[in-house]
Amino acid sequence: MSEPLKSEPLPGDTPRYGLRRWLWRIAWSALLGACVATGWWHTTKPLVAGTRVASDWVAVQASDILLLADVTTADAYGRHVVHQQIFDEWLRVIADARDFIVLDLFLFNSHQGALAQAAVQPLRPLSRELRDALIAAKRAHPNLRILLLTDPINDVYGGDPSPDLAMLTTAGVDVVRSDLDALRDSNPAFSSLWRLGVAWWSSGTSAAGWLPNPLDTGPSRVPFHSWARLLNFKANHRKVVIADDGHKGLIGIVGSANPHDASSAHSNLALGVRGFALLPLLRSELDIARLSGWHRGLPVSLTAPAVPAAAFDRGRTAFVRVLTEGGIDDAVLERIRAARSGDHIDAALFYLSDRDVIEALLDAAKRGVIIRILLDPNSDAFGRKKDGIPNRPVASELLAQSDGAIKVRWYRTHGEQFHVKMLAVRSADKLWFTLGSANFTRRNLEDYNLEANLAVEIATSAPLAAELGRWFDTLWENRAPSGIEYTTDFGTYADPAQTSYWAYRFMEATGLSTF
Repeated sequence: MSEPLKSEPLPGDTPRYGLRRWLWRIAWSALLGACVATGWWHTTKPLVAGTRVASDWVAVQASDILLLADVTTADAYGRHVVHQQIFDEWLRVIADARDFIVLDLFLFNSHQGALAQAAVQPLRPLSRELRDALIAAKRAHPNLRILLLTDPINDVYGGDPSPDLAMLTTAGVDVVRSDLDALRDSNPAFSSLWRLGVAWWSSGTSAAGWLPNPLDTGPSRVPFHSWARLLNFKANHRKVVIADDGHKGLIGIVGSANPHDASSAHSNLALGVRGFALLPLLRSELDIARLSGWHRGLPVSLTAPAVPAAAFDRGRTAFVRVLTEGGIDDAVLERIRAARSGDHIDAALFYLSDRDVIEALLDAAKRGVIIRILLDPNSDAFGRKKDGIPNRPVASELLAQSDGAIKVRWYRTHGEQFHVKMLAVRSADKLWFTLGSANFTRRNLEDYNLEANLAVEIATSAPLAAELGRWFDTLWENRAPSGIEYTTDFGTYADPAQTSYWAYRFMEATGLSTF
């Protein structure tokens, strides 16, 4: 019997080619393992000092809390109607300070994005007003210590240095760019690759720019590393000013408004507070500044003086608590879950996408809690059109899953944004609410961004409680002069499409999104 024919070995079966194939497999496996390990570590690593603050409740006179609102709408002819309080109060706080001012600002620049061409409405030069006020305060009081902690986005991550920040530094202001690398990564799919392959050689580079500026439509160009850092989708998102009040006390403003020209038409909400309830937030700001390379001090004691209980009229007392990052999440979920039948929950939000919050709201509706949610339609972003994600699919889910028990209305925006971040829980005799910088998203509530909120608890009969309720009801019920509508029905922007819903779920879960 003849022997069977033997086929010639293929090139890939030779020892040399087989070894090469195995080396490639090992290399790719090592790279994948490094990416997974890097992504896991930087998503779960220990939090830095100054984060996830949940302070004790501090009693303050209710008259020492000021609700500040910026409201933008349009009349029947499409003309913008603007009522602003927040930054006028910022300027007053700065002018009154004698010992120190601490500011923590996310967006502080004059970039206008596509609004420069859209001509939505005249924009207020907030960045210039704030810059000039700080310089004037420093000149008037040379011993005044000013610390400005800000996000590196204002320098476009080193690709387009801010002239405003340079002027403040020259004037003697301590300008500190937040160290975002120390924070956890919310977008591990990209951030792990960035940390392994880009961060180590792009940090501090001054390469010539050749890519368009992501914050502006002008001729300026930025280098690759600016875009690479931007796509990490992480930020110091706080909007805070704390200063002495000129009489050895503290005063501060915490809210949702940025001193950013393109944001100057947004609707926002803030709280002004006098007193030592702000000390935990001040300590947090100093911890973040030191983490980012600041090594100076402030002429202020970080220990609150004892205040006798008799100093407070119980009928006119409010309780204030500082919340940051995950501390906001814990407090919000605790209050929603504690609400009972007949209680009221009112929320006014720029973004709502966090799954724990959504499920807690649905459970509360089943218990008979009366829920109203006022949302931005997610239509506009500085002159660019958006697709309504996440708010539109989330709103559709809330209505469908609650059988209409949860009521949703949309703010009528006209190129600007309804940028508020507020949730209130009202029982028969007590109002609890929180507001500040934190959107109700995974990135903002789960220890990725830096965020700052205040929580307040007060009797429902107090003037502050009535004022907050009046603000919300005015928008919800369109209590406005003839021809003006603040809000519109759910159906105006309803989006029940499953493609939108699952796109939102994927973006929220992975961090591959700007919200």
